[in-house]
Amino acid sequence: MSVLRIAAAEAIARLDSFERIIDARSESEFADDHLPGAVNWPVLTDAERARIGTAYKQVSPFDARKQGAVLVARNIASHIERELHEQGRAWRPLVYCWRGGQRSGALATVLDAIGFRVQVLEGGYRAFRRAVRDELETLPLRLALRVLAGRTGSGKSRLLAALVFAGAQVLDLEALAAHRGSVLGALPGRLQPTQKAFETALWHALRGFDPARPVWVESESRTIGRLRVPEALLARMRAAPCSVVDMAPAARVALLLEDYGHFVRDSESFCERLAALRELRGAAAVARWQALARAGGHAAVVRELLEQHYDPIYLQSMARNFAGFGAAARVPLTDGSAAALRAAARALMQAGDVTADAADATGGARP
Repeated sequence: MSVLRIAAAEAIARLDSFERIIDARSESEFADDHLPGAVNWPVLTDAERARIGTAYKQVSPFDARKQGAVLVARNIASHIERELHEQGRAWRPLVYCWRGGQRSGALATVLDAIGFRVQVLEGGYRAFRRAVRDELETLPLRLALRVLAGRTGSGKSRLLAALVFAGAQVLDLEALAAHRGSVLGALPGRLQPTQKAFETALWHALRGFDPARPVWVESESRTIGRLRVPEALLARMRAAPCSVVDMAPAARVALLLEDYGHFVRDSESFCERLAALRELRGAAAVARWQALARAGGHAAVVRELLEQHYDPIYLQSMARNFAGFGAAARVPLTDGSAAALRAAARALMQAGDVTADAADATGGARP
């Protein structure tokens, strides 16, 4: 047998056909980003790579390679002993490293010698990353996006979940970014992914959609937390038809207190987040909100934040950036209850299908 090398385009088209996708890079490279579904079998760990690099510079390249060979052999043996005791001869993995060179080559050679049908990604992660970036420029153009707009706290994220439950196609950018998108939007106990990992997850989601059916997406800004939405997708969203969720102010406050309950339970954390608004709203206003929060007046703070900060910014941003906002259909939502969300999801799906059919009938810009 011999190790087969596979081009990035073919590997991407066949990702689901491999029984395992193995990333032979170090743990920090894997954490930065990796192919969807990949597992990490470091041929050299971060610490080992640093150690070999030091030996290469301070001793000699030859001695560094000898040390590296010992570590590589030991690590590969450990992976095989831990992972492959139940795998049969027909097992078919895809192996890759940074450039498809020594690390993936070493692992693939041993797996091939055992008798497994192993393939190596030509060009490694670097080639995959180029393909992801290229396709993020073109994939949004194939999709019939439908933008779900609505003021802060109007239940858009819950409505997206209801749409998924009802069988609609949904692109939940905030879920992919692990952030709710506002200055208060960091999720407790969760870090955002890297920009590369966010783009890979987004690419993977876009590839899974049926271009013949609408895809619902929230009216996000250019950034979600510290992550940037790719320009091609952002432009497509801003040109798409909109539906606006309407919810009464009191219901919005109640919903936000539920969704951001961690701030109610930890007023100091809430106050720390509010400090980021000093430049926009002034130190005196922020100090008053912080004092209210510490006294348990979270509902009053949320109501004022909506009236004085979020709503004015939202209306200006939507009118400026989303072409379909002015003519958007209104979707009333009484509250965040399951029954209200189900009804709104049904109405949205019907409206989305009608809009898509109308675009077809008039020769509109439906992909």
